[in-house]
Amino acid sequence: MMLSTDNAVLVLIDVQEKLTSVMHDRDALVENLVKLVKGALLLGIPIIRFEQNPEKMGKTISELDALLHDAPPITKMSFGCCGVDGFVDDLFAMRRKQVLIAGIETHVCVYQTAVELIRGGYSVEVVVDAVSSRRASDKEVGLAKIQACGAHSAGSGQGHVTSVETALFELMRSAEHPNFRDMLRVVK
Repeated sequence: MMLSTDNAVLVLIDVQEKLTSVMHDRDALVENLVKLVKGALLLGIPIIRFEQNPEKMGKTISELDALLHDAPPITKMSFGCCGVDGFVDDLFAMRRKQVLIAGIETHVCVYQTAVELIRGGYSVEVVVDAVSSRRASDKEVGLAKIQACGAHSAGSGQGHVTSVETALFELMRSAEHPNFRDMLRVVK
């Protein structure tokens, strides 16, 4: 099912100071996260952001924090976001079944969140150029496990991968979208 602006939500996981500084290909990760967040804001996609134990891991990186004043961070200690009291209920109340996931680390918090949501019946799209791990091999393992879960979990949601530009242009559907020109500036 293609993404739609009235059915999608962006979940941003643990893009924090200490974690981000040790991610594989950090600069590209941050650049793509900024594009994704700017694009989601432009299209009116709700954003939910999490911080893993911020007292130890620091706050959301400044490049994103400056953009996310309307999405205060939710503190978590569980690796998967569904372990946070109220998150699943809040997501259900939004009546959105497509969850774009971005953040870190792919093989831990992103993976566990994706699997929990897939098993909860959500269509999950992990934005591959907006997730990372310390090692590239761990990122690949996380992505493979997410896709396998979506393919093999009977009665569950779906687990897919996408990219920043694929997701944003899929949400717009057409060059006639009123935000098309602004989106071109975001992705370039």
